Amino acid sequence: MSVFPYFYPHDNPRTISLPLEIQSTMKIGISKASGSLNYEKYKEWLQVADPRVNSIDLSLLSIEPAVSVLESCAGLVLTGGPDVNPARYGKESELGRCSIDSERDDFELALYAKAKELKMPVFAVCRGAQLVNVAEGGTLVIDIPTDTNATHEHARIKDTDGEHNIILQSGSILTKITGEIEGTVNSAHHQAVERLGEGLRISAISDDGINEAIEWNDFSERSFLIGVQWHPERMNYANPFSIALARHFLFEAESYKLLLKRGEHATQPSA
Repeated sequence: MSVFPYFYPHDNPRTISLPLEIQSTMKIGISKASGSLNYEKYKEWLQVADPRVNSIDLSLLSIEPAVSVLESCAGLVLTGGPDVNPARYGKESELGRCSIDSERDDFELALYAKAKELKMPVFAVCRGAQLVNVAEGGTLVIDIPTDTNATHEHARIKDTDGEHNIILQSGSILTKITGEIEGTVNSAHHQAVERLGEGLRISAISDDGINEAIEWNDFSERSFLIGVQWHPERMNYANPFSIALARHFLFEAESYKLLLKRGEHATQPSA
């Protein structure tokens, strides 16, 4: 039995009539949404997808208050940024090839743990996807150009995102959401998912063999989770791998919010 109902393009979730109690403002926690124009784009991306969204920049708080605020949200977005400390996945000797922020690791791992505990929808971007994989016991490729046979430049070039094709894996939620089996995405990373964390599957790879997206292998008893290596918030919104993903994530957040409301009503004593 699914924890949440899943809706795909043919269901046209934007036209589904929602109960009045979830037609109000929807709070979405963002792990970091300030400090640069690129970080601020996450809020804009979500707002374009659904004007009712009230994005909360959790990075403005310390860990305990941020986790507390997250409890009142309907979804969590884990954003891009520096490398996850390789000591967290057994590659301490590779620290010299990474640019890390251990305090941010602690902060976002705590957010992810709380979201998972609450069975809250999670959308993870670039570093965020890597962080989820590490949190679930997986490992990362330390440096794509050095450690793989990739033929594309996956990192940014002179502050400009790269671009390459991806191939979606049959049966993935990502395929069902987008209605696509391949496409073109931007690229701005030098690391990638290597060994998968427990319970995860690869849902997209680049055409030169780099893992580009993850999701749960079995959604039947889990909340919504997708992690992508590209940056949908910085892409042309018309691309099926940009705003369509935000809209679906937010619809999952709506479903989560509704279930919470129903749970509150069910636990209230009768008159």
